[in-house]
Amino acid sequence: MNPDSLKGEIALVTGAGRGIGYEAAKALAWLGAKVVIAEINEQNGKTAEESINKEFGAGKAFFVKTDVGNEKDIGKLAEVVLKKFGKVDIVLNNATVFPIGAVKDTPIESWDFSYRVNLRGPVILARKFLPAMIEHKHGVFVCVSSSGAAPFIGAYEVFKTAQVELANTISAEVEGTGVYAFTIGPGISRTPGFIEGGGKVASLMGMSLDDLFEMNKNAQISPEAAGAGFAIAIALAKRYHDQETSSIQVLREAGIELTDEKQKAQEQEKLVTKPIDSQNTIELYELVQKTYLEQSEGWKKRNLFERQWISRDFKKNTGMSIDEMQTTVKALGNSLKTQASTAEFVEPLNRLAAYYVHQQEQLKGFEKDPKKLEENLKIIDGWIRDAKGLVQVLTR
Repeated sequence: MNPDSLKGEIALVTGAGRGIGYEAAKALAWLGAKVVIAEINEQNGKTAEESINKEFGAGKAFFVKTDVGNEKDIGKLAEVVLKKFGKVDIVLNNATVFPIGAVKDTPIESWDFSYRVNLRGPVILARKFLPAMIEHKHGVFVCVSSSGAAPFIGAYEVFKTAQVELANTISAEVEGTGVYAFTIGPGISRTPGFIEGGGKVASLMGMSLDDLFEMNKNAQISPEAAGAGFAIAIALAKRYHDQETSSIQVLREAGIELTDEKQKAQEQEKLVTKPIDSQNTIELYELVQKTYLEQSEGWKKRNLFERQWISRDFKKNTGMSIDEMQTTVKALGNSLKTQASTAEFVEPLNRLAAYYVHQQEQLKGFEKDPKKLEENLKIIDGWIRDAKGLVQVLTR
């Protein structure tokens, strides 16, 4: 990545007045793009525009007050931007609202509002900007997900999950046109919006906001890093086309270190007291990696509907996409080779082992030949044994 990576590109970022959207806009500007800040809060939008132009030069950012759920507003946005720049190359659907409450208690008005911003808005933007991208055989359309059912945020998660399917649908429809579509999740970050909403969720769950962050520590990321992940994925859109990824995954694949100095010191302390038997551990790791790579490549070769079903089933059972797990397994190998801390990989490995158990249960319902069933169950037993064995080595 360098300051010319997106030179000449026009990027439209919704909800870029603060938080991760603002950081993504900054990162896109650093990569050479001119950024349109489509923001409903006028003060935040103007401040973001001024800040980015001050840092990267006049004309790098341009604010347009926009309500993404309003079709007339999107029409005006397109008119203003096309008059000024003549095109839009990138659409990043970052704008969001975060209604809180149990399904039984959340007013239908909150569901309607969430639909309006978290799903209707991206659809309107797709209708407005995709045709020109396809015509010019160049463009990137990005949805921002938070898929996975969670208590007390159903009115948020349902429509953010729907964005994943929207991006998947678009990616299939634009295949071979030079336009790329994918979904990216930012992770959990201490943005003003999440602190406010997350605090309410934590209270409903009977815990503090710090407890909620601790429970999700493996998914935590700074707003700056999350925004950088968005921008890098856009610059490498061809690689991420038709995928659901995350900022953490993208940054890992780009070789960008996320660990802060305090964490590094703690990890080094662990290494002094708890070294890993490298030879046996590497051999066990390679078995786990080989199995997963073979499985994931096989899943990707299935027909479209089978791939979609497997992808949803895998994420439902592991909390990660197939590609996120692949990146995590690869990152574990790098940590083993450098003798870095491996604590963060224990939970994903446990989930992978549990998924293999889930596969066995599915196989019992599908395979009617007793001999083949027994053979395949034994094979999967080996996968489970390897994954659990690696967990034991890492935690001893």
